[in-house]
Amino acid sequence: MASLSAGLRGRAELVVGTNDTAPRIGSGRVAVLATPVMISIIEAAALDAVEHLLDEGKQSLGTLLDVSHIAATPVGMRVTATAELIEVEGRHLTFRVRAEDEVELIGEGVHKRVVVDVARFDQRARDKERRWRGRA
Repeated sequence: MASLSAGLRGRAELVVGTNDTAPRIGSGRVAVLATPVMISIIEAAALDAVEHLLDEGKQSLGTLLDVSHIAATPVGMRVTATAELIEVEGRHLTFRVRAEDEVELIGEGVHKRVVVDVARFDQRARDKERRWRGRA
């Protein structure tokens, strides 16, 4: 965690395809970039900023996304998402995020992630699954 500090930046890109549109994702009827896909690109940008700096056996998980999706992007256009780490508080990371297509800003906001130990996290998920299956 010592290697994580404000100012780290990441980016991710996507050329919008028909599978990335609102009707295909189930989030609308107009064939433009779906909001859930924009969010996925934003999360990928945050991962690009920090994952390579985490210790072996650690990863970050998204805990909050507060973003606007303010402009439509048609199929065929490239979308670029950027994430800047603006705060590190213990295991908690806060990013300023943006998504732009080749013409304009399409979304922006704040994204938060938490750094976890993968083995512990996985064990908790398996324990929860066992409790759930035991109820049936």
